[in-house]
Amino acid sequence: MHRILIALLAAFDAIVAGLVGLAVVLAPLTLLWIFTLGVTADWAGLWPATARIWELGNLVPLALRFDADALLALGLPDEAASFALTLAPWAFAAFAAIFAARSGVRAVRAGSGITGVLAGTAVTAGIAALVLVTSGNALADVVPWQAVVLPTAVYGVGALCGAWAEAWSEGDGGLVDALHERADDWSSSWREVPSLAVRGGTIAIAGVVGAAALALVVAVILRADAVIGLFEQAQVDVLGATAVALAQLVYLPTLLGWAVSWVAGPGFAVGAATTVSPAGTQLGAVPGVPVLGLLPEQGSGWLLLVALLPVAAGAAAGWHARAVLAAEWESDPPLHDGHPHEPVSPRIVVAVATAVIAGAIAALLAALSSGSMGPGRLAVAGPDPGAVALAVGLEVLLGAAILLLAPQGRRTAADEQPADSGAFARR
Repeated sequence: MHRILIALLAAFDAIVAGLVGLAVVLAPLTLLWIFTLGVTADWAGLWPATARIWELGNLVPLALRFDADALLALGLPDEAASFALTLAPWAFAAFAAIFAARSGVRAVRAGSGITGVLAGTAVTAGIAALVLVTSGNALADVVPWQAVVLPTAVYGVGALCGAWAEAWSEGDGGLVDALHERADDWSSSWREVPSLAVRGGTIAIAGVVGAAALALVVAVILRADAVIGLFEQAQVDVLGATAVALAQLVYLPTLLGWAVSWVAGPGFAVGAATTVSPAGTQLGAVPGVPVLGLLPEQGSGWLLLVALLPVAAGAAAGWHARAVLAAEWESDPPLHDGHPHEPVSPRIVVAVATAVIAGAIAALLAALSSGSMGPGRLAVAGPDPGAVALAVGLEVLLGAAILLLAPQGRRTAADEQPADSGAFARR
């Protein structure tokens, strides 16, 4: 396919991603404006609010400022006159990155991944710049370069990851193929190690996120009464309750990031000097946001057993890697003193690399799920990325190492095969 056509299709993908993200914010805001105020929607008020919410969802920090009248009307304390809001509803960023990854995949299949990635990223930068210059807002301000660079980076990284994964899997006729061929030239002991490390890390973090999602569902079931009680205390009508529910829904990935840190063990904060972890919950006054009713009132020593879930995820990754390595070594057995054997070094590298990748992704989730959610003590919210990376990495390493490094069984004299038979004897 011609490069210009690939660029145009990638640019169209970026436009769709940007418009969908903005529309998801603008449509509910418009309905809320009309049905609450009973007047025609005011574009001068709706668009700046839409732009700032979209920017926050794409990881752009907001600086909020309220005058005395606004503080009085909203019932906020004087310390809330000015504060940073950086705890992002990164459902928007996740959507943009996933959409960008699909665009990157299509660009590689069309014959020029780099053209697609660059075109989509450039168009996203243009959209972010246009949103910035058309959305002056005295209430919520942004740093201009952040408002352009961060949404662009979200889309660009997503597109690059999608393109690279497709190129590695199916080939691109260029740099990735050259790297792939070099890896294929390695001995049978090592040629599968890079792919297995990435796959292992992906399997492990998928297991950890799945366990966190399950913990979140259990919290919803067990703490539903507390959530409903906070909705009732808010004294909002059906429209207001719907708006609150939608606002909480876009924070679902953020809550999932909190749940990952809880399952891993370190837990997270909901304000300075607070902690929510399996070992215990230490909270002061928290905002009356209904979804915060999911927070457990106390911990338990027994709840520390949830840390076995990341270990199990690491074991699943190790089992997969061990099976692939065994099959590869059976078809082309590494030799030691003239006899086929399973080398230890590649298995150690796969186990460590799996843990590092899983820990790095967990740290990224924690970083995306951390920030400031209000003034004063609420400037600290979410998990500590370093602690989460260390916990997940060690837990996954333990599980992966158990499956990768455990002995496969002893060979017997009856099992001995000639060195060139291409088979391993396993129990």
